[in-house]
Amino acid sequence: MDKDPNAMLAVLWAGFACGVLDITAALVVYGYLGAKPIPLLQGIASGLLGPKAFQGGLATALLGLLCHFVIAFGAATVYFVASRTIPVLVQHAVVFGALYGVAVYFFMNRIVLPLSAAAKRPFSLKLMIIGVVIHIFCVGLPISLSVRRFSR
Repeated sequence: MDKDPNAMLAVLWAGFACGVLDITAALVVYGYLGAKPIPLLQGIASGLLGPKAFQGGLATALLGLLCHFVIAFGAATVYFVASRTIPVLVQHAVVFGALYGVAVYFFMNRIVLPLSAAAKRPFSLKLMIIGVVIHIFCVGLPISLSVRRFSR
């Protein structure tokens, strides 16, 4: 990837766009539902630190933000690498971007979160639908469209 400047641009833009849009949507939507920004970001850090993340103040909130962007760049990298051998991911970026957003949502919620130190939460159909929609528009599509934009 480092030998192709377009590859680096694709992953950087995809990860940045995904990270910014996803965290903005989370802050707006979950803020509307009563979540405050610092605890929301600490909740992300709790995947690493467990419940003690909520006692860490701004430091653990910033750690949560860093973790969020590491995940966003990871998701962008996975899509980019897959698009090198599966050209349809670039040719039909809107369809596969939307599907990728759904896949990322379920991967995070059914594999990553259960393996993390974050507190387990009861299932909520409402929150699942909100999460899937956010992941379609703020994760999958920004990644797929950025990869398409910078692909040859």
